[in-house]
Amino acid sequence: MKNQVLFTLTLVIMSFMASAQERYFDERYVSTQSFMFPALINPGAIGASGDQELLFNYRNTWSSFEGSPTSIQFNYNGSLGNRVGFGAGLFRDSFGQLETTKGLIGFSYSIESPTNKVGFGINTEYIQHRLGGGALGDGIDASDETLLRRLDGAQFFDISVGVHGVYNEKVTYGVSFPSLLSSRVSEEVPGVDLTEREIGMILYGGYDYHSVGNGIHIIPSIMIKKLNQVPTHVDLNVMLNFLDEKLISGVNYTLGADKRLGFLIGTKIDNVGFNYSYNISNTEFQTYNNGSHEITLSVNLSSTKEVVEMKEK
Repeated sequence: MKNQVLFTLTLVIMSFMASAQERYFDERYVSTQSFMFPALINPGAIGASGDQELLFNYRNTWSSFEGSPTSIQFNYNGSLGNRVGFGAGLFRDSFGQLETTKGLIGFSYSIESPTNKVGFGINTEYIQHRLGGGALGDGIDASDETLLRRLDGAQFFDISVGVHGVYNEKVTYGVSFPSLLSSRVSEEVPGVDLTEREIGMILYGGYDYHSVGNGIHIIPSIMIKKLNQVPTHVDLNVMLNFLDEKLISGVNYTLGADKRLGFLIGTKIDNVGFNYSYNISNTEFQTYNNGSHEITLSVNLSSTKEVVEMKEK
């Protein structure tokens, strides 16, 4: 049975190599902690907290399985003042021999009222999908331009837009349109058609039950994702914060896609936050891997600056 699974996955990966490498899946599907850090998926959330925030996110899907997907992303977002936010990020994903690299720069503009704050944002993104150097073996003909272009992959310039808001400091809502505009900047490979591109959308909402007994916050949320080359799915989340986020726990369940169940635990001490989540799927392939692991490290640079200033005084 395991050999059959390996063979099936190999066929899937080779199928991607032959065609879908021209437009790989939207990487916003990867993270299960994006409901905690909306700036990772929505440019409208850039600078929403008013602080300068640095994020490091790592995820290993199907851990212990050879060639399993792994992703790393770095993200900065913060307020520049005058209602303007700025963000920048770098993303790297590998799935077998398929590799995706993305760099982005984004801006947001927020409007505030006594009860509502809403931000409108835009990201400019450079994306490259390619095959790893060992994908075609050692016998590559250096004069074969088609093979070389496959190794170089395809590059795109995308524009994403989004809206993110917080109402009455309790209700969080947002919608983003990833890669709403996309333009290929690399040369096409002869004989290979571009994978049909779909316009994606991420819609989400959440509610923070403030101080429900002894300073506990209960935060249920829902996120609907319709993304390029990814089945439409819904993330249902419940997060609990204790003692001003010094202890964080939560549960996540995904409907559609791979139907995964996840558990979250984290902490925040002064300006540094750490969150770990573990996901398992109810598909048959779960028996051949150790589930998925995700880690997010966050640093509030504004808090760091305030601590330094207090010590200087």
